[in-house]
Amino acid sequence: MSGRTFKQLAFRLHSWLGLVSGVFLLLLGLSGSAIVFFKEMDKTIHARLLRVQPAAPALSLDSVYQVVRSRQPDLVGMAWLNPDAAPDEALDFRLYRNDGKLSTYDLGLITVDPYSGKVLRQGSLSRMKPSLLHWILQFHWSFQLGIPGLLLATVFGLTMVLSVLTGTVIYRKYFWKVLTFRSGIAWKNWRTVSSGLHRLIGVWSLAFNLVIFFTGFWMNRFSFDPEYWKSQVTVRPPALKGTAPADQMLAAAKKAFPELLVSKVYLPVATGKSFKISGTVPGQSALFYNGNSVTVDPVSGRVAVVERLAAQSFFRQTEATFFQLHAGHFGGTPVKVLYVLLGLTPGLLSVTGALLWWRRLRSRRQRGLLAQPLKP
Repeated sequence: MSGRTFKQLAFRLHSWLGLVSGVFLLLLGLSGSAIVFFKEMDKTIHARLLRVQPAAPALSLDSVYQVVRSRQPDLVGMAWLNPDAAPDEALDFRLYRNDGKLSTYDLGLITVDPYSGKVLRQGSLSRMKPSLLHWILQFHWSFQLGIPGLLLATVFGLTMVLSVLTGTVIYRKYFWKVLTFRSGIAWKNWRTVSSGLHRLIGVWSLAFNLVIFFTGFWMNRFSFDPEYWKSQVTVRPPALKGTAPADQMLAAAKKAFPELLVSKVYLPVATGKSFKISGTVPGQSALFYNGNSVTVDPVSGRVAVVERLAAQSFFRQTEATFFQLHAGHFGGTPVKVLYVLLGLTPGLLSVTGALLWWRRLRSRRQRGLLAQPLKP
């Protein structure tokens, strides 16, 4: 295959990928930018609701666990999202459920006052009532279309990776000119403007979009697994009975890994699930999100597995950076602001790409009309 033919093939593939996935990429980019400051915005929007009055002693974790279970009887599991919460902050829990339907992505949210046990907010993430930010987060995962939507988002992550690679082939001769500010925008008309914008935005955001969409695809690749789909239409396992107290399991896990800075606690509800804490260790790079954890058997209350990121393979350590690279949670506010701005580029590329396609389509039609013989 000649270089010219290869470039033409890349151009066609690039065009069709953009046309098929353009609207969805626009939605992924906008929702992704909206949740970069997810925790900060949620706390600000719901400041009055999420601030509680400390009144020692606080309820035990097991007491809060029982409160949630009593209010949410159909749970499979629940995750304590802010074990590092300040004394005046309410406790947030993500709820994992299974209604046996593929059309729903069974996640929920419940927030509890740690001193009174009062439920401050609760609901499904498919609704905006408990939290707009949590709704946007689930939209980013699945377009609020359930498991098929999750698969769709994963596929479009892959198509964007292919779009970036084919775009690299098409615009490779412009890279150095764009990066050295020697290639600008011709402001003659909408055609030259859209062409210039597409080229400039594509080159400057190439590395970012490649990282964002590859990590998104990789983290959600389980959506291709038939067994995962089967589990979503299977009646949830029976609830755990006779489990060890949650506080006892938390203490055992912390004793087994005393230097762990806990950022998430998973509490099982159904059989087949385990109690698990995860987090970082002092001195660990902010690029690493997971890889350190302690798993506890919920029946015996004994530690089953201790995992340390430092002892894992190079591949597992690399994989542990994917969430942080995807979410922009590794460099403070400047990096987050950059992620918000760059997160808009997939949408801009979709719009400018559509304009370029429309321009070529009109041009072909006009050439076709000119080529027709005049009727007598």
